[in-house]
Amino acid sequence: MTPIAPDLARDIVSALRAGVVPRTGLEYYATGLDLLLPVVESELDEVASGEGRGRSKWVRGEYGTGKTFATRLISARARAKRFATTEVQISINDTPLHHLETVYRRMMERLSTDAHGEGAFRAVVDAWLYEVGDEVTRLKGITEDDPQFAALLETRLEEKLAELSTRNPAFSQVLRAYSRAMQEGDFQGAQGLLAWLAGQPHIDRSITSRAGVKGAVDGQAALTFLRGVLTVLRQAGHAGLVVVLDEVETIQRMPPPTREKSLNALRQLVDMLANNELPGLYLIVTGTFAFFDDYKGLKGLAPLYQRIATRFEADPTFDNLRAPQVRLPAFDEVRLLEVGRRVRDLFPAQHAERKAQRANDAFLAALTKKVATGFGGKVAVAPRIFLRELVDVLDKVDQYDNYDPAKQYDLKLDEAELTAEELAARRGEEPAAAGDAGADKPKKRLDG
Repeated sequence: MTPIAPDLARDIVSALRAGVVPRTGLEYYATGLDLLLPVVESELDEVASGEGRGRSKWVRGEYGTGKTFATRLISARARAKRFATTEVQISINDTPLHHLETVYRRMMERLSTDAHGEGAFRAVVDAWLYEVGDEVTRLKGITEDDPQFAALLETRLEEKLAELSTRNPAFSQVLRAYSRAMQEGDFQGAQGLLAWLAGQPHIDRSITSRAGVKGAVDGQAALTFLRGVLTVLRQAGHAGLVVVLDEVETIQRMPPPTREKSLNALRQLVDMLANNELPGLYLIVTGTFAFFDDYKGLKGLAPLYQRIATRFEADPTFDNLRAPQVRLPAFDEVRLLEVGRRVRDLFPAQHAERKAQRANDAFLAALTKKVATGFGGKVAVAPRIFLRELVDVLDKVDQYDNYDPAKQYDLKLDEAELTAEELAARRGEEPAAAGDAGADKPKKRLDG
């Protein structure tokens, strides 16, 4: 692995200091994913090749196994392979799964590419238009200043949009109108059209009327629009699109009718992938074991459960990583210690020798043990706090020449800063099941 750039190291440490998963640089401290990553990369290559048939991967793991970390690392690998990526955190109020128009809007808001980072939707559409225009100038041997260019561009657009127009006329109409607005220098109108295409509501009627559309993208149209985005991505030179639906287990806390609608939305996505209606899409869905195995989760919709059912042995050593579902290994002290070493080594210290001496392996092992003990030995819930504590120690070592963590560090957990799962482990309580009404509160102590 190439040495880490100082700016990237600072970004990673800044995120860990705040107790969140960094957006980039995850490969520098990833552990436990060495077997899964090559399989996923092989599947991405299959999606990118030939017809680009889409497929899905369902990632199961309890709190603390690193589902968000794993999907962000996979997304980073995918972007390096010319995929665009997007991550949507499913939530009851902000982004409910059964509101597909909201899910689609979040996808477009967070669309990322290797070249443009997050918020790349406009860059993707502009790159697509550039490719179309470039084809006109190359094939016809003219420049953009040629009087014929506009008409020839319109003809080439029609050729590119032929299949899409049949399936989704509104998407094509707005792309044509966007192209015209850009050529005419009407950048405000073009921006409004692009916002409508990305699923934004409340676009002024004076803008949408230019494309002959009205209203907003609704749930029925959302998946057809996703197909349109896939077409634009592929024609603009991208390998496809990775969509991550994270924390899908939140649907277990919804009323039964809403939960059923959410499961039906997932079934619809799976069926479209199976029918090759979403070519170039690699869908990743994360959830807890309860989501995959309970009747308030996938088992609540038999057709969906049957499509992605995967049998797991008690011993995960020989899990089939090519199966629709994969499970992430839980953190143990050995793995936590290895993560600590990697974060320590990338930490951008001004006093590198002092860091190496005072945050040595012996201290890291003691910190690992202390944090695990603070959570009742449940190492699986400890990584977030462990890394935040470690960064805090490294900051102090770097700032103060008389700070020795082996003598002066003392773990103090503020329960107000803990998540529900962390708090339950801290108190020796059983975490609330996702489907319970009181899921935000720890349950009764296991020892009574």
